[in-house]
Amino acid sequence: MSDTEPTAQPSRLDPDKVSRASLSPRRVGERCGAAPGAYRPRVDPGRCEGKADCVAVCPHDVFKVGPIEDSVYRALPLGARIKVWAHGKKTAQTPNADACQACGLCVAACPEQAIVLIFEG
Repeated sequence: MSDTEPTAQPSRLDPDKVSRASLSPRRVGERCGAAPGAYRPRVDPGRCEGKADCVAVCPHDVFKVGPIEDSVYRALPLGARIKVWAHGKKTAQTPNADACQACGLCVAACPEQAIVLIFEG
């Protein structure tokens, strides 16, 4: 396996989605070369539809999909609230953001383009 791909594939990973994301021109980041915590994935809850593609490609178990917090939901514009409601009021969350090594697979795999990597230093 090359240095641009994850070396371990937990059973939750979808090899087909990982392969497509690794070849995507939308893939950004350090190709898993950043120190854990140097980058932080940020999910736009108004765009995310909770499809869990980020969960299926992340080799560092950064993401989970769960219910959107009520305060976050209420702060969204009306159109985004309707969209989030239509998709079960679920969104990607980053409980293990400190484990992110900026491989960029989540950014490339997200069909809604709801994820960006933020450099934390």
